Amino acid sequence: MRVLDLAIIAIFLVGMPLLGILIGGRQKSSDDYFVGESKISWWVVCLSVVSAETSTLTVLSVPTVAYLATPEAGGMTFLSLALGYVIGRIVVSFVLLPKYIAGDLVTAYAFLGKRFGSGIQSTASVTFLFTRLLADGLRLFATAIPIKVVLAELGMPDVSYWWIVVALGVAMVVYSYFGGVRAVVWVDAIQMLWYILGAAVVIVALAGKLPDGWFGKAVDADKFQLFDLSSPVLSNQYALITAVIGGAVLSMSSHGADQLIVQRLMATKDVKASQKALIGSGIVVFFQFALFLFIGVMLWAFYNGQSPTKGLGLGNNDELFPTFIIKELPSGWSGFVLAGILAAALSSSLGALASSTVTDVIQKVKRRPLTDSEILRQGRIWTLVWAAILTVFAGLFATFFQRGEPIVEQGLSIAGFTSGALLGAFLLGLIFRRARQFDAIVAFLVTVAVMAFVILALKFDKASGALIGVDFSKPAGSSVSLAYPWYPALGVLITLIVGGLLSLRHREPAGPPTTEEPAPAKAA
Repeated sequence: MRVLDLAIIAIFLVGMPLLGILIGGRQKSSDDYFVGESKISWWVVCLSVVSAETSTLTVLSVPTVAYLATPEAGGMTFLSLALGYVIGRIVVSFVLLPKYIAGDLVTAYAFLGKRFGSGIQSTASVTFLFTRLLADGLRLFATAIPIKVVLAELGMPDVSYWWIVVALGVAMVVYSYFGGVRAVVWVDAIQMLWYILGAAVVIVALAGKLPDGWFGKAVDADKFQLFDLSSPVLSNQYALITAVIGGAVLSMSSHGADQLIVQRLMATKDVKASQKALIGSGIVVFFQFALFLFIGVMLWAFYNGQSPTKGLGLGNNDELFPTFIIKELPSGWSGFVLAGILAAALSSSLGALASSTVTDVIQKVKRRPLTDSEILRQGRIWTLVWAAILTVFAGLFATFFQRGEPIVEQGLSIAGFTSGALLGAFLLGLIFRRARQFDAIVAFLVTVAVMAFVILALKFDKASGALIGVDFSKPAGSSVSLAYPWYPALGVLITLIVGGLLSLRHREPAGPPTTEEPAPAKAA
């Protein structure tokens, strides 16, 4: 009967791209391809933003976070991070979004180009491209995990992750290539509703399988603890201060300086609509996290807290949720829920990667302005190029993936190398009026180098949070790295200090960047 589940998944993988093509229609201009002519309703963009940032990392791994949580760090403390997300989005809505929408821009990094010059614009864009490539490669690999489990149940355990990620990559690129951002946004919204409905199905199924008294047992084990007020703030990612402040700055970076999200927000009709979409997405994400954390607690009760790898014999911790779906849900239900998990993954970043490449890089190296038809053609070419590169990176993650901490935490950690530098560059331009492009570029590069050192080398005592010293080996035993929510905040601070000090060399506020480049087209 598992063939029925596979059939539902196959129909989904074929049907969603075709629906995207139908919704997207024929793209007549680069403006239509990259920002949907700024005519998409705010509530659709809101759901698309949630879907874009959620990914399979959330659907698979957030339940694992609650499942593995210890009494010292309760199962719901992850929500402190989501609370910070809401605060960060409110700041972005009133500080950065008006600059983007009023400036009639297509990429977030075009703002840096207008403030400083094309050098920092291209630097920030290339950084975004590389970081997004790593994050989405991990995301695409995470999507392959439940499919691998399904194929094993069907007697095909030897199917390589590489083949799975290739199939997923093809499904993702089709509607991005033909339908543009309008197709991406609408398909995102539909897929978000699908995986939320799938989560509700799992809760109903679990409720009928759990023993009496499971809720009280979970309460006694602190599985519903919301705030962590006792853990060290430097080394514990879900300590209240760490999660709220770190989550706020992380959200400011990911939703104010990351083209994946900014592209969707620019598809609304005006500033007010984009603000509603962004703030609304934060509220939706908070309750979405709560939903999947609750599933994690229910799974803990169902499996009696056994270790996913040692007790249940799974390949890694994040196979826990898909294993329950496949082995415990009735046939048909399993396929529906797994399709929802895939829905969370097929939210495409290809349009954002393509638009940033064409706008912030290609047009800066060309000696003549591109026509609108050339921009549209380049956008589609780079959509295909990035799809191929992304698939390769996903396969590499499948080969070299570390099976320790939940994959969602690894995904958030990747952004820590550059997210603070990106957001810091924007704030540098807004706060320090005397800052020039050279100041911004130096501050940016120094921040990335320092953050690499902090993330890879600095170790803290797990119990007290005290700094132990420098060690380039992986954390083990009683030592841990700096908690990942602090990465963006520290990066912003370094960028502002370095850039601010360099700006003191200048006596007068910076004027418009001096450049002889031709004014870019609307979609450039």
